[in-house]
Amino acid sequence: MQLPSDAPSAKAAADRLSVTWLGHATFLMRSPKGVRLMFDPWLTGNPSCPADARRIDKMDGLELVLVTHGHADHCGDATNVGRQTGATVVASPELSGLFGRQGLKNLRPMHIGGRQILSGIEIAMVQAVHSSSGMDGGNVIYLGAATGFVVKFENGLTIYFAGDTGLFGDMRMLRERFAPSVAFLPIGDRFTMGPEDAAVAGEWLGVKKIVPMHYGTFPELTGTPGGLREFCRPRGIEVVELRPGERGTL
Repeated sequence: MQLPSDAPSAKAAADRLSVTWLGHATFLMRSPKGVRLMFDPWLTGNPSCPADARRIDKMDGLELVLVTHGHADHCGDATNVGRQTGATVVASPELSGLFGRQGLKNLRPMHIGGRQILSGIEIAMVQAVHSSSGMDGGNVIYLGAATGFVVKFENGLTIYFAGDTGLFGDMRMLRERFAPSVAFLPIGDRFTMGPEDAAVAGEWLGVKKIVPMHYGTFPELTGTPGGLREFCRPRGIEVVELRPGERGTL
């Protein structure tokens, strides 16, 4: 899969965020000003990722990679993507330390509560209710706190990318502090929120749209977009359902 073309089909499309879901929690985006970024890169071992989207050599021009936590289904290809594209990788200090030991140089670690501007995009790291660990030399290691991101793009559009999380009350604080209009939320249940809690999260966040993720990859992840839609309908929240490999605009 090629990254979205620099040549917009219409001016309206050029002013919007382009989003391609690569399955599970991996998203490829093109900002309104053309900055290319990826969230939680898991390609080679991701059964939901289309085969033609796994080729890192097709990702020339990728500028930013944002990683929420250390579980392999969210960062399994972060080092390879960062190394082959030269993209700046943003993650917690602990996770950045692992990437550094694996040979990555272009790292911009940050922590919960912090903000930084990269390629004209404002990135805030926020909390998540989850764990973060990985393997290093055959040993399970702690990789800092699980996190999410609030990202403000050049046109003012603000998204909340939750990573893996359960429902938590401070989502109301995120609404007050950042006022996101779109939330990327896990709905698979068992290891994260399910559809009902994700709908409540959307209400607490005050978002107009939810893009569901982290579902359907494995049999244990039983939450569905249809279930989410049922819980979102009375709350007036639109569910933006993408298929793996499908591109949409926000």
